[in-house]
Amino acid sequence: MSVSVPSTTSIRRAPGSEPLLASGDLAPAGHFINGAFQPGSGPARQVIDPCTGETIASVADGTVEEVDAAVAAALAAKDAWGRLVPKERSEILHRIADRLAENAELLARLESANCGKPSMVSEDDVAGTIDTFRFMAGALRATTSMAAGEYAQDHLSLILREPLGVVGVVTPWNYPLLMAAWKIAPILAAGNTLVLKPSEQTPLTTLKFAELVADILPAGVFNVVAGAGSVVGSRLSEHPNVDMIALTGSVRSGRAVARGAAESLKRVHLELGGKAPVVVFADAELAAAAESLRAAGYWNSGQECGAGCRVLVHESVASAFTDLLVKEVGTLVVGEPGAGSDVEIGPLTSKEHFERVLGYLERAQAQGIRAALGGGAIEGPGYFVAPTVLVDVPDGAECSREEIFGPVVTVETFSDEAEAIARANDVPFGLAASVWTNDARRSHSVASKLDFGTVWVNSHLVLANEVPWGGFKGSGYGRDLSVYALDDYSRTKHVMHHQSR
Repeated sequence: MSVSVPSTTSIRRAPGSEPLLASGDLAPAGHFINGAFQPGSGPARQVIDPCTGETIASVADGTVEEVDAAVAAALAAKDAWGRLVPKERSEILHRIADRLAENAELLARLESANCGKPSMVSEDDVAGTIDTFRFMAGALRATTSMAAGEYAQDHLSLILREPLGVVGVVTPWNYPLLMAAWKIAPILAAGNTLVLKPSEQTPLTTLKFAELVADILPAGVFNVVAGAGSVVGSRLSEHPNVDMIALTGSVRSGRAVARGAAESLKRVHLELGGKAPVVVFADAELAAAAESLRAAGYWNSGQECGAGCRVLVHESVASAFTDLLVKEVGTLVVGEPGAGSDVEIGPLTSKEHFERVLGYLERAQAQGIRAALGGGAIEGPGYFVAPTVLVDVPDGAECSREEIFGPVVTVETFSDEAEAIARANDVPFGLAASVWTNDARRSHSVASKLDFGTVWVNSHLVLANEVPWGGFKGSGYGRDLSVYALDDYSRTKHVMHHQSR
């Protein structure tokens, strides 16, 4: 690629004498089916350290036959698991959370080694994973439904919430452990069994999770088949004994899963991409907005579907805001996960994605869009891209409409509120957005007109297990987190009793 950054931008490297992983940290490299690891029959796939490009481990690619075996195990286990009363399932989820907490440091190191994440990001992921299981353990005991009552004369109606059965799950490479938890916890809480396919690029923490909980969950309730989406994901989507398919991933993957599920008319849950606009009005606290975007735009190296990656700022304060943003982003520490607890930006997760992000930057440069900071790869081993702020971005530019999914924030200007709303909505995604203003009426009005599943006011990328996460339009449908996830992974049955005498 021709894009580059100044030679003063550097990567802090970890001391060579302190390896991130020790002998025995990795789980067995096979698939986890019916409560035990089984060696894969398919070819081995190399798992790569994105900091160096070197191989960490080899994990077998799953086959259709292995998916079928995992689905058969989940099918055999579903009735007994679904019949457990909420208290029993809750206690098991609490035991899982306890086991994860006991192994939090190990899981964080595995996540950092596989994904290149700074320790602060991996530790946050593990903490969020633990809290997800604890929340769902409580929420499953307090589900609510329509009140029983006589809605037709002499007939008593009862509304039941039932498990769906077997759920197929496909998780992404950017948050392999946390996104797995966002699916596993509510699926189990609702009384379902599942077969999960982790990303072939980042399977290590999912396999370790399976090893850690093997003695807690009954055999067959939770299964993992690693491998390619074109094989494992496709088979899960089309399998006649899978009742629902849930995916967090790209729009392309979402379309493929939905097509595969169409033949059997199974339910589909999709959490797909995003291109979150950050709408900054002239009366906003500009310094606070810039400081927030230092994290919200670049957390996990921008490999975050809700990242605040597209700034729309009022033309009267655009110059001042851009100066503040560049100053904030310029202080980010880039490095390997073992190079210190203050490292904030790691590499992109794969060579393929690294080249994809650089392609966006190269094309932006060719279109006359200027990098006020960064703008390319950082010299040296690994897949590091400098934290970048792109300015002079015209309306409709590729870099402001498509999901780059890297440490890149674009800055555009607008003239009035109506233009800001129209431009913010003029993207194919609808996952998240934020509004920055000190005008309370404006904040309510604008938030109601933004076509996104989550809208923050004077903050960005703040999540909690108690509130739902999911999008509109090309960002998919279904909700993760909160009691809404329990609704997604269960079905409603109406039982009506004729009671006249």
